[in-house]
Amino acid sequence: MKKILVAGKVQGVVLKSTDPINFLGTVDKKTGIISDKNHHLFGKSLKGTILVFPSGVGSSVGAYTIYSIKSNDVAPLAMICKKADLTVATGCALANIPLIIITEEEFSSIENGIKISLDTDDTNLIHHQ
Repeated sequence: MKKILVAGKVQGVVLKSTDPINFLGTVDKKTGIISDKNHHLFGKSLKGTILVFPSGVGSSVGAYTIYSIKSNDVAPLAMICKKADLTVATGCALANIPLIIITEEEFSSIENGIKISLDTDDTNLIHHQ
């Protein structure tokens, strides 16, 4: 079952993480690049991607990081996760970044690097292209 937390319509290339993301400690606010050397997406840019990840973790200040990367024009186009914590939901709502929650099965079916479109007005939210 999919849940829409922040509505929107975008298309882009998936950047997928199998690790949770701590936006405060993992993402550079000015560049949108994963700066945590211990994260498997280290060095990757979030800019212009559809970020697919299990969940957010860490401080509620991470919502400000999400807002900052949007303000600095280095944010993902949308976020898709299995579980949205308050930090991710608040950050996406403040930054107007589409956010949906998907099942484990749907999460497993999305591969890194594929092009997808997301449309929260469509009954099928995600379309593989």
